[in-house]
Formats: sequence, C-alpha cells, structure tokens
Amino acid sequence: MQLQQDIAAGHDDKHEGGNEQRHWGSMEQSMEIRERHTTVALQHRQLDQEPAFRDLATPLIGNITCVALANPRMNLETTKHPVPSSSTKGPHHDPDTVIVTWDGPDDPQDPFNWPLRKKWWTTGLGLVASFVCSMNGTIIAVAHKAISDEFHISDETFPHSYWLTTSWGIGAALCPLFLFPIMEDFGVRPVLLGAYFFFICVLIPVGLARNFATLIVVRFFSGGCVPLISDAVAGVISNVFDGDRARSVPISLYVTVYLASTSMGPVVGSSILQFLSWRWIGYTELIWTAALFPLFIAGFPESRGSAILLARAKQLRNQGKRAYTAAELNHPRPLSQAVIESIQRPLYMLCTESVVFVASLWAAFSLGTIYLFTQSVEQVYGELYSWNVSQAGYVQGAIVIGEILGCGLCISTNHWYYDSAARNPEAAPDTCTPIPEARLYTSIVGGLFGVTGGMFVYAWTSYTAVHWMAPTLGLAMVGFGTTAVIVGNANYLVDAYSKYAASALAAVGLVENISIAFLPLATTVMYTDLGFQWASSLLAFLSLVLVATPFVLLKWGTVVRSRSPFMKHAVIDRRRDCVLNVSPAVVPAAAASV
Repeated sequence: MQLQQDIAAGHDDKHEGGNEQRHWGSMEQSMEIRERHTTVALQHRQLDQEPAFRDLATPLIGNITCVALANPRMNLETTKHPVPSSSTKGPHHDPDTVIVTWDGPDDPQDPFNWPLRKKWWTTGLGLVASFVCSMNGTIIAVAHKAISDEFHISDETFPHSYWLTTSWGIGAALCPLFLFPIMEDFGVRPVLLGAYFFFICVLIPVGLARNFATLIVVRFFSGGCVPLISDAVAGVISNVFDGDRARSVPISLYVTVYLASTSMGPVVGSSILQFLSWRWIGYTELIWTAALFPLFIAGFPESRGSAILLARAKQLRNQGKRAYTAAELNHPRPLSQAVIESIQRPLYMLCTESVVFVASLWAAFSLGTIYLFTQSVEQVYGELYSWNVSQAGYVQGAIVIGEILGCGLCISTNHWYYDSAARNPEAAPDTCTPIPEARLYTSIVGGLFGVTGGMFVYAWTSYTAVHWMAPTLGLAMVGFGTTAVIVGNANYLVDAYSKYAASALAAVGLVENISIAFLPLATTVMYTDLGFQWASSLLAFLSLVLVATPFVLLKWGTVVRSRSPFMKHAVIDRRRDCVLNVSPAVVPAAAASV
C-alpha cells in the first residue's frame, strides 16, 4: 500500500504551481511573490539541475500571461509580447494563446473553495471505495483450507495455499510503479472509476475458478487495483483540503480505513464461510462491490484542479479559442521517461536515504504483522481453544477496534507537532515551522506500547489455562500501535522530504507490499518450531528495535537532515511556506530577523 503518496504529491503542488495556482490571482501578485522567492529559487537551482533530484512537477511558464476564467464564456485577455527567449513556433509564441487558470483565489470551482459538506462527501465516497476494495487482500485467507481441499493443494511442506495472498501483494507492489505515471494526468475521477470497474471484472472469476492458477492470476490483478483506488482517495484529500492542519483528520481516517478494512477481511470472510462455500466469498464480494458502483458514478466529482482546468481549456478550444493549461504548454515528458523516473527515484531514495530505508522496514513490519495474523491467529486459537476457522476469523475484529483507537490517538495528539514550533532551534524568530521529528511522537507511543507491548501480551498469554480474552487484548494493542506507527511515520516523511515525499512514500509502499506478500509465508513454520510464546516474542523484539529509531532522530534529527540533499531542500521549502503563511503583523518582524 502506498499510503499518502498522492497526499504528498498534493503537498508538492504547493511548491511547484500545480493545483495551487489560485494563489497567483494577478500578474502584480505574481511579481511580488516572485521577488520574495528569488533567494529561495537560487538555493533550489543547484539541486534542481541534478537529474536524480529533479522534481516531476510542472515548471512555470514565463512568456504567457495567466488568465483567470470565471467560466468558459468570459472574455479572455492575452499577451501580445512574448519574451525574447521564447520559441518562435507553437502556442508559446502565439499572441492569442492564453493559459486557463482559476478566477482568483475564490473561484468556486477550485476544489479548495468547495463547501465543507462537498469536500467531506467526496472524501467519504472515496473512503467507502477504499474500504470495500482493501478488504479484498485478506477476505479469502480464511478459506485457504477449503480451497486447498478442492484443488488438492498441500501445505505439508510449504504454505502453498498462501500464494493467493502473496500474488495479491506482488500485484499491489508492482502495478502502481508502472501505472501511476500513466494515470496521474487523467484526474482522480477517471482513475478511481476505471480502477474500480476493472476491480469488479477481476472479481468475477474468483467464484467461477476451476483451478488454483486462475485464482492466483486474478488475485494479482485485484491486488494491483487496490492501491490505485486507495491512492486516488489520497489524491482527493490533497486536492480539497488546503494545509496540514486541514488534512490531519482526513489523513488519519484514510490510513485507518485501509488498515481496518484489511483486518475486517477475515471477519467478513468467516461470516460467509460459516454458512456457505468458499466460492460465495467471491460472489458476495462481487455483489456489494458492483452494487456501489452506480453511487460512485453519480456522486463522485472530479477533484484534481489540473483536470478541471483542462476540461475548461478543451471546452474553449471547441469554441475556437486558443486556450491551454500550463501543463499542456510545458512539453510534457515522454511516457517512457515518466515511468522510468517513477521507478528510479523511489528506489534511489530507498538505497541512499537511511530515513526512508528504516521507515520502509518499520512500515513493512507493521503491515506485514497484520497479514501475519491471518495465519497465526487461526493456528494459536485453534490449538489452544479448539476454535474453528470461522471463530478464529471473528476474533480478529479486536484488531479493528485497536486500529480505530489508534486513529483517535493520532487525531487527538496533532497539537504535539504544532506545539513544537515554539522550541524549534532551526526556525527563524516569529515563524511557525514545527520540528519534523515531532511527528514521530505518536509512532513511539504506538510502537512501544501498542505493537511491542501487544506482541508480548499475545505471546505470554497464549496458554490453554489463560482465557481467550487475554491474547485478544494483545491483538487489539497491536492494531492500536500499527495505526499510530504508520500515520506518524508517513506524516514525518511528508514534512522531512517535502516535495520529494511522494517518492519517499512510494519506496515505503513498495516494501510494505513486498512484506505482506512474503512475510506471512514463514508464519506456520515459525509458530510451530519456536512455539507460540517465543514466535510472538521474536516479533516483539524486532518491533522494539524499530521503536529505537525515532529516538535517534529526535536527538540527531538536525544532523541527519543536514546530510541529506533531499531533506536540505525541504528545509528551504518549509521556511518559505511559513513566511508566506504567517499573518501580516508577523511578516515585518520575520523579515527584519533575516
């Protein structure tokens, strides 16, 4: 799962023009802001010239006046004086060419200006789509024995029945790397509806499969659809909520919905398998997924500003006007180059950035543990309490309860991050830059008292003489900690890497999905050979080691960021944003201190 990658991409737009052109209402304002950015631009230039660090966003166009459109029928202003360095051919030089942008900062069609009710309606629909689809990863796991019996698959020497989830995880890891660059220019609505429709199509063969190979293939493609849908929802959040404070609650809900849906899979699958055959898991999932599709078609609006502006420009061109968006005039990169860069930078950061590497390991461990429970809970509760598959599936609802509580922790402690601005030694006086490492406070709480503590509880209450509620409490604690860890780490990466956060989170998502594909393959052997107590304790000790990493960053975070070219670039961005966003009364004092 590439958690918050599009949220980070939306965060990037604030630095590159993109969807934030509403702040550039007139040429006079543009000139004023450009003068204030001159020093920052010079500091950016050296990094931006390096291919490894060049951002994917659209640069500014200098020779065409940006014209704000209240509606497609208004009269358009045009520039008659292209700059001398401009090309002598094409729409850049044509004096009648105009750039379509927002009608000032209050344009009602700008998603940032939507009524709050519309913002939450759109976000809510997206979260419903994410919840319905994310459950697909684990819902069939409870039926592995029934499927193995029908298709004569043996788990005696290796857990071959788990290949259904492994195939799903591989699809979730690989498909976004290749498809995101292709789909990012289409807008959020086409991506979500298109991926959702294809997801429905690949659900059809699940109940009709005549062999095990068919299930493996369709699970690969369904796994590839889910991150596309989930990250389209993340794109909605970045497109309609302006600023970190406004996005904090939607981000926490987004992560929680994904995790809770994943943990609900065994619960829902068990309720179906208890009364019907395993094929009805596929049929039932197909029915409710398809039934919701008309709702998304009718009620899900386009929320990406660039796509809305592109639709305006196309409508004007149909009327004979030479209207274009900035992206259209900027000579977009060839598709092959976009795909290569989409793969190259996350892998480069994963291999060269220690923070990204550790965050990827921690997120992979946390999410992999949730998938590991689909195997270990059945084994532990089956042997200790003689529970059947359905009962073992139901008890995993405790993880969902813990994940919801973890969401509450993340929302209620947001002020920890913003309060850190008062003690930030890197911030200029009278500015509002919080300490990026303050995002990790919730990760520490969740990792130490949630995942680590929960694993120890789950381990050392796994005895026949102990009531089943005791290890179940451990499951809930792990769910609580997992949400806190993933939300905290993702928010930290967004703050620490700024415009490069999308690539950092893409690396995390890649490792996460590889983990959920392969880590649970070792579950049965580990819990059999080490025993229930020491197998879970091993996971607890691994979690304890990972929890130590935020303490390192809290103490030496400034040094770590100073050694990272990506993070040094982000420091400039944060300081610039704070200067531009502080109140007028604060600006003179901040300027005087420079």
